[in-house]
Amino acid sequence: MSSKFGVREICDVVLKAKAATKIGNKVFYANEPVMYFDTLKTSSMEGAATTVYAQGGRGNARLVAWEGERTVTFTMEDALISPEGFMILSGAGLVDATEGKPLYQHMTETVDMADVEINENTASIPMSEQPYLPANKNGNFAYVMFMKNGEVITEPYIPTHKDLTVDENGKYWLEIDAHEIYDTKEEDEYTIKSMPEVGDFDSVLIDFYVERVADAQQIEITADKFGGNYYLEASTLFRDQNGVDMPAEFIIPNCKIQSNFTFTMASSGDPSTFTFTMDAFPDYTRFDHSKKVLAAIQIIKTAGAKDLHRTMTAHDVAHEEFFM
Repeated sequence: MSSKFGVREICDVVLKAKAATKIGNKVFYANEPVMYFDTLKTSSMEGAATTVYAQGGRGNARLVAWEGERTVTFTMEDALISPEGFMILSGAGLVDATEGKPLYQHMTETVDMADVEINENTASIPMSEQPYLPANKNGNFAYVMFMKNGEVITEPYIPTHKDLTVDENGKYWLEIDAHEIYDTKEEDEYTIKSMPEVGDFDSVLIDFYVERVADAQQIEITADKFGGNYYLEASTLFRDQNGVDMPAEFIIPNCKIQSNFTFTMASSGDPSTFTFTMDAFPDYTRFDHSKKVLAAIQIIKTAGAKDLHRTMTAHDVAHEEFFM
């Protein structure tokens, strides 16, 4: 009689390619590992089926039952996620920043008043990152606002669009000109508004972009891309009543990842987790093509789970393989 077992261990999961597929910039061929998940918080496999009944007689009692439409769903909750993992979850694309196709990172930087060089009509502001200011573009990609006590006190100033060079201190000097405003005293004439006086502000806020040509990735979620199909293998441990842990393997030969996802960002409470829900479809396991299954569970009996007995004074050498 088989011993009973309990489960109180997480799974380590690997998803393998069902067919040749490209994820991001990498090509995976059939049966190759695509992604390992070794930081899961929970994992579960749920089976369900629908039941219909023939009913009749007094009280309309159930007489015969038919079951069908069996489904198996594997759900796992990951504590951490990588760009590749999010691609698998959402069906998104992954773009790497290159010289030919850079990425533009939005940033803000606040500079103290003491570091700003200002005169009547121009100001120079040191920045730690080089802002994207292409001279041949019509759009505005940077905005400068003077602040006092944490509040913006001016309209945005548009910096001069040109490539900036770095000084000996590693700073990029951004230049802005004073605003042009309509002078109501002299009709049809414009005048130059002076820069704020030094005492009028205590800092400068710059809203800008930085061009990245390496070490940056962009996840792109499009309307026509969804999570794919994979071969799933999940390793865990089952413990029997003797306290012996037996390796167990969940196998889903064809699982389709649902493309639903939620990013929760908060400054309190538990950190956000990432849930992968996979629907099982009938398919062959790698080593048995005689029948299709929704899922398979392997339980490997270890030495403590086997009925081993001493057959001689020295232990049986053949028993050593059970302790590997």
